[in-house]
Amino acid sequence: MSGEHTTTAGRAPGPTAPEGGSRARVLMWCLWDTGTSAYNAVMLTFVFTVYLTSESFGSTEHTSTLLSVAMTVAGVAIAATAPIIGQRSDTPRSRANFLTVNTVVLVACTALAFFARPEPAFLVFGVALVALGSVAQEFATVSYNAMLPALAGPHRMGKVSGWGWGAGYVGGIFALAFVLFGFVTPGFLGIPTAGALNYRSVALFSAAWILVFCLPLMLAARSMPFRAYDGEIHDEAAGTAPLMRTDALPVTPPAPRQRGILGAYAELFRTIAGLWRVSRATVFFLISSAVYRDGLAGIFTFGGVLAAETFGFSLTEVIMFAVAANLIAALGAFVGGALDDAVGPRAVITGSLVGVLLAGSVLLFWSGKPAFWVCGLALCLFVGPAQAASRTYLGRLIPPGRDGEIYGLYATTGRAVSFMAPGLFGLFVSVMGAQIWGVVGIMVVVAAGLLLLLLTPRPPEGFTTAQV
Repeated sequence: MSGEHTTTAGRAPGPTAPEGGSRARVLMWCLWDTGTSAYNAVMLTFVFTVYLTSESFGSTEHTSTLLSVAMTVAGVAIAATAPIIGQRSDTPRSRANFLTVNTVVLVACTALAFFARPEPAFLVFGVALVALGSVAQEFATVSYNAMLPALAGPHRMGKVSGWGWGAGYVGGIFALAFVLFGFVTPGFLGIPTAGALNYRSVALFSAAWILVFCLPLMLAARSMPFRAYDGEIHDEAAGTAPLMRTDALPVTPPAPRQRGILGAYAELFRTIAGLWRVSRATVFFLISSAVYRDGLAGIFTFGGVLAAETFGFSLTEVIMFAVAANLIAALGAFVGGALDDAVGPRAVITGSLVGVLLAGSVLLFWSGKPAFWVCGLALCLFVGPAQAASRTYLGRLIPPGRDGEIYGLYATTGRAVSFMAPGLFGLFVSVMGAQIWGVVGIMVVVAAGLLLLLLTPRPPEGFTTAQV
């Protein structure tokens, strides 16, 4: 692997690393997550896909199947190309360009969804836009995550990552609440329902929301701190000389990037092989985090279904729970971020996953709405810090100059196992004959990820940006 660490006697460490970017740039970075959260909460989960799978576009079986196929194709495209996108974004200009272009594509796809009229002829058009938007968002997220190590600095990476996740949860809450009460029920904006104009207008609102909150980072992307292959953090906006990480080791300059798709994949495989030789902890963590992240995603995926069908929540109660769940998850991300910097991300992830397993176990044997409120919110409390700390754990393991490429692998491994939680949820429901037992399937995935994390070797001394 080009750029892997080598030791050289007699070289003194560089000056102390800065605490990353300024507060203003950290805020811009967090606001990007606030903006894209509208796509996840409104377009993908609660509103627009529900509209696309309604009987206005055909039988629910047909519409749901087509949406599933489109999202599967999108997932395969992301899994196959995300590392290459990240690899090509490992320069300041290209990273800014990838973030900006893909965010613009996301905004365009969201806005164009307004023209998906409630007629079967528009089904493919609407579904294709949703799938393409998902791909663009994931590609932009690779560049977004790759900014974290240099932006946060080695000693507050957990706090910044936690604030980013928390800002995303909070943004999703406000965007969803405005859509539900302004466009749907009771619809205080007064938008006509003829031709599903109120539902279609949700797409325009979401596009505007994404653009407004993502625009600051898009404009400042080229001036964000950047970590070079030698460990130096370059901050042109600050007008200072490059500042070395405190634990940076001398490195071999990377070989020139190969052109073409085949050359890019060949370089990717060499990177993975190099990581295996230099720090197997990184490879093991990519695998373990993919497994437990799928289990954590399953909590939000099936939480509303369980609330409505197993615990008897009304639609209003489900919405209230969704708002509370996101608030609790945001709080967990904020607190977990601070703990991350104090005790390390590995401890935060381990404690969070144990908390998820305990809360899930209690939920299996405690019936009634109070049980779901208590245990469901406890589950969400632990999801936030686990997700935020996972991003920082990897950020502390990535060799300098490879941030985009490895965060691309992070996206790929996550997509590769995304079938596990839904599959086991359905399997346990079928075998046990009751929906509540689907929780066991999710817990199995989380437990497997936790076990793999505990078996992950600790990284070699001096390899990380801060103690892991």
